[in-house]
Amino acid sequence: MNSRTFHLHLVSDATGETVITVARGAVAQFSDVEAIEHLWSLVRSEKQLKRVLSSVAANPGVVMFTLVDAELRQKLQEGCRELDVPCVPLLDTVIATLSRYLGVESQNLPGSQHVMDGHYIDRIEAVNFAVLHDDGQAARSLEEADIVLVGVSRSSKTPTCFYLANRGFKTANVPVVPGCPLPPELDQLRSPLVVGLTCGANQLIDIRRNRLRMIGQDEETEYVDPAAVSEEVKHARRVFSKTDWPVIDVTRRSIEETAAAILQLHAKHVDGDP
Repeated sequence: MNSRTFHLHLVSDATGETVITVARGAVAQFSDVEAIEHLWSLVRSEKQLKRVLSSVAANPGVVMFTLVDAELRQKLQEGCRELDVPCVPLLDTVIATLSRYLGVESQNLPGSQHVMDGHYIDRIEAVNFAVLHDDGQAARSLEEADIVLVGVSRSSKTPTCFYLANRGFKTANVPVVPGCPLPPELDQLRSPLVVGLTCGANQLIDIRRNRLRMIGQDEETEYVDPAAVSEEVKHARRVFSKTDWPVIDVTRRSIEETAAAILQLHAKHVDGDP
């Protein structure tokens, strides 16, 4: 079956991360549907809004927005009514519910979640930590990590580290390579949560082949040999079985799903739960 495509206009007065995340989460609930995204970020003037509406007129579709300025919101909604396209204020219900519950009015400040406060600084430090501790580097300072991921090559260690870093968690990753011992520092860690990542051999081969194609390397190597990869996965599982680390199978898991599972484990780790 051919997928149905439609235009999806995402309008934000900040970076657009919120509207993108919510919109994609909603679209993902529909099979055989593909959204052609038009992202409009940092929309804070009437001139910018006119460009948005011109694009909507040229490519009619669904409009989703997270604008907080009352005048801009009104003009966008009126423009969409004239064009006869749906216009969805994504945060209105959430903000109204919080306002009623807390008994206070919202600030209506664009990009309030992106203030350069202590949490922002923590995220920057966590990203720097992930860079310095990628792929087994700087093992001597692993104790400074919140989370350490251990797994074979292409088991999503690095992207998961950076996803967690963006949430403010200092995350390192260490590769499991047959014939190469793990850094001894791993056995001496007291504070960090150490998590083993495993993956099905077939998916690993597919991911590695795509990687080799991207960098223009020969695909006929042991790196993607089915027998070698299968043994590599078995070796990693044997390594994990000798530890008390929790293990997550990332086969068919998105990075976000893997990170969510890790954060659940981390919360228990911090609380001292087994």
